[in-house]
Amino acid sequence: MFVFEANGGLRGASPALLGLAPGDGSVPGIEQREVASLRADERTTPAGRFVSEPGHNLRGEAIVWFDYAARLAIHRLRPAPGSERRPERLASATPDDNRISLGCVVVPVSFYEAVVSPVLGKSYGIVYVLPEALPVQHMLGALQMSQY
Repeated sequence: MFVFEANGGLRGASPALLGLAPGDGSVPGIEQREVASLRADERTTPAGRFVSEPGHNLRGEAIVWFDYAARLAIHRLRPAPGSERRPERLASATPDDNRISLGCVVVPVSFYEAVVSPVLGKSYGIVYVLPEALPVQHMLGALQMSQY
């Protein structure tokens, strides 16, 4: 995850945990479903441009919503079953094992507090989740990228 200041300067970068399943989109109607009803292949972090908003989860913890309707947020690493090995996944040398969440973007506590909260946790922001399968041009619509 890369976080940029409003002036375009890089504020920080960190590994992140993403949705269990690869994919560029959300399951149609996901906003009407209970989280527990999602199959493993439906737990994606969708690609797109999102207007983020600071908020709180049901436990009162500060988070940054990037798709409120789909209940997707950027949040700190929280306690989870040891079998999920979330801290180890974040600390690994590659992103190959960073798929474990329900679709949220999960970052280390220190990164959330030092970078995410001061930049995205105070007001609205823009969050881009880059696609995995589709070309970036597809996500960004009319943007034309020249080839050399």
